[in-house]
Amino acid sequence: MNGELIWVLCLLMIAVVLFATGKVRMDAVALLVIVAFILSGTLTMTEALSGFSDPNVILIAALFIIGDGLVRTGVATSMGSWLVKMAGSSEIKMLVLLMLTVAGLGAFMSSTGVVAIFIPVVLSVCMRMQISPSRLMMPLSFAGLISGMMTLVATPPNLVVNSELLREGLAGFSFFSVTPLGLVILLMGIVYMLLMRFMLKSDKDDSQRDGWKRRTFRDLIKEYRLTGRARRLAIRPGSPLIGQRLDDLKLRERYGANVIGVERWRRFRRVIVNVNGVSEFRARDVLLIDMSAADVDLRQFCAEQLLEPMILRGEYFSDQALDVGMAEVSPIPETELLGKTVREIGFRTRYGLNVVGLKRDGEAMSGVVVDEPLQPGDILLVVGNWKLISQLGQKGREFLVLNMPVEESAVSPAHSQAPHAIFCLVLMVALMLTDEIPNPVAAITACLLMGKFRCIDAESAYKAIHWPSLILIVGMMPFALALQKTGGVDLVVKALLDFGGSYGPYMMLVCLFVLCATIGLFISNTATAVLMAPIALATAKSMGVSPYPFAMVVAMAASAAFMTPVSSPVNTLVLGPGNYQFSDFVKIGVPFTLLVMAVCVALIPVLFPF
Repeated sequence: MNGELIWVLCLLMIAVVLFATGKVRMDAVALLVIVAFILSGTLTMTEALSGFSDPNVILIAALFIIGDGLVRTGVATSMGSWLVKMAGSSEIKMLVLLMLTVAGLGAFMSSTGVVAIFIPVVLSVCMRMQISPSRLMMPLSFAGLISGMMTLVATPPNLVVNSELLREGLAGFSFFSVTPLGLVILLMGIVYMLLMRFMLKSDKDDSQRDGWKRRTFRDLIKEYRLTGRARRLAIRPGSPLIGQRLDDLKLRERYGANVIGVERWRRFRRVIVNVNGVSEFRARDVLLIDMSAADVDLRQFCAEQLLEPMILRGEYFSDQALDVGMAEVSPIPETELLGKTVREIGFRTRYGLNVVGLKRDGEAMSGVVVDEPLQPGDILLVVGNWKLISQLGQKGREFLVLNMPVEESAVSPAHSQAPHAIFCLVLMVALMLTDEIPNPVAAITACLLMGKFRCIDAESAYKAIHWPSLILIVGMMPFALALQKTGGVDLVVKALLDFGGSYGPYMMLVCLFVLCATIGLFISNTATAVLMAPIALATAKSMGVSPYPFAMVVAMAASAAFMTPVSSPVNTLVLGPGNYQFSDFVKIGVPFTLLVMAVCVALIPVLFPF
């Protein structure tokens, strides 16, 4: 083992540790890897930055935009409505149709996005059918992962493996090469979930079911212990609050007073005005305040700030439901906001909403929740303008809106461009199937047509691209090249051949699957595919067999992230809504991963002979 290889392996281990701990953003780690390779001389500038010119990076970016077009035009949401209509009151029919629909949509758009769309649908269905969300949330996440096995463009690992085949001068996979395997695994997944969903039913199901129905304001107020915290306080002339910005007043720090809205006279009537950190107060304004600190003397507060208590009708502004909204939201797994407090995020200034409650592990926390660092699976109760609440799930893709109370008037926009979006999707697939037009060109053509038909606009298109994922792919590609240059690939191939080579290619498929699945516990499935694809092809070459079954097993194993809630963002998304524990994924996911491995080892050589 030479010095350069030791350096590359050490850098790889450092990257894996940083990925696993999550203390440094994954895309930042990827960029640091590029810098380290260039400065150390391991790779040239051209080699280290070669990922930026890879056609698959452009293809993946275009697929993000197409998926967002399907969301914006209501195609994905309409599928959810159709699902509820078709399933009726049958849990079995609901589970089957849910997994089929999610896998079908996820074959052409981000699986994380599809699962995010269907979480509120599933919660609503569970309330109506009086079943625990845990019975359907894990099938939802598993279907999202299986969707990556349905088409070549369904998930980045497939494209990474295909790109490695092309780089070696071999013919790539076709658009539907992975589909037969995906269909078998999907069918197996549906049967598996029908049998195993009962293991997810705990003694707490009834309480969970009550907690996840579409609640009223009164339900949320009781659940998050907001009773008695609301105040209406009018600003008297001469008050020190007049003309001051909300952030400068430090009312939350000094008095535990969280201003969530202002009643202000406009054209002979009072209207509710949304507030943020730069809002200024006027005389005669009436403040809607959440008093989160129970030990604060309200009389002293009013005396110091020249405020006059006003009559409050309805508990916690429930009589203001037309203007003041309330909803539960959860941070997405990839957001950089995890680990920061609501105060550090500047939540009110950034989103125009106030966080008044926080639930962790199914229990509402007491005290000043704005100083509690956010963790994966946390559920926040936000209060503010209904429109801002609905926009929260879109702005920056940092939060998922889980549950709107019944007071919210769900007015669906007119999805007049939906037929055009479907046409663009069908055209893209048709162009890819011809093999006459490169896949990236077909995807870009579909994006341009979506823009022409006003399914998307330029701003939403750029926001739709998940840039951290692209940078992660670009940054991990040099690792594969560095391992090849320094002999690391040959070293791993030799170890694999020494361990299982004498047992034949079937055992080697098992070894590759296990190795991919194990690595995938610590780093993303895309990074796993980047590292393992060259090793798989080199192993096939050393054994003198076709590289295609080895490449395919890497693609399948990279998507088989069923074993833990942190193996994939899809699993993390359903962790809170499903009220799952870490052990739930282990006891359900590990057996299913073994079944997927058995199917892959048995069928891949049939579809792609050695």
